[in-house]
Amino acid sequence: MYNITEVAISLTAGFMTGSSALISWGVDSVVEGNSAAFMIWRLHGEQQGISARDIRKRKKIALSVLSGAFTIAVLFICYEAISKFISQETASMSWWGIGILLVSLVVNPMLAWGKYRYGKKTDSATLKYDAIDTMICEYQTVVVLIGIGLVQWQGWWWADPVAALLIVPYVAWEAYESGRDAWQVQIDEDDNDE
Repeated sequence: MYNITEVAISLTAGFMTGSSALISWGVDSVVEGNSAAFMIWRLHGEQQGISARDIRKRKKIALSVLSGAFTIAVLFICYEAISKFISQETASMSWWGIGILLVSLVVNPMLAWGKYRYGKKTDSATLKYDAIDTMICEYQTVVVLIGIGLVQWQGWWWADPVAALLIVPYVAWEAYESGRDAWQVQIDEDDNDE
């Protein structure tokens, strides 16, 4: 539920103020929300006792969709940031945007801790990896706050699109990793080899 609130506020505030960094952060949050939904779908299947083949199939589908979503996010963030560089448009202030970023600075570590703890308890490498991913979001939050701060308090119009572009390497890496992992999943492998 928090993720939906995060996405709604960040994208609304980003589009209203013209902040590439806030929009990019929101787009990445959309993809991460989808990641969590697919992970729940996969874990729910395991809990329901579906076959090992169906678990592998769900994993491949989830990773493929995420790779595509991350790739689209990279393209969108680059387009948004480059457009701001060309227009030299300065983002205006959004207390809603700053507010959701500040809340995320507090919430993300708690979510990461909970995911890691539950992942360790259930021996789920996926949940432990997702916990690390949530802490990387903390880095992104700090970058976006710095970018917005430099625009508002120093008048550096270019800091906002630069902050957006600093998110791109992480999102691109996630696109690559999830695509690679999807490619490696063999749906019809012999269940005895697992």
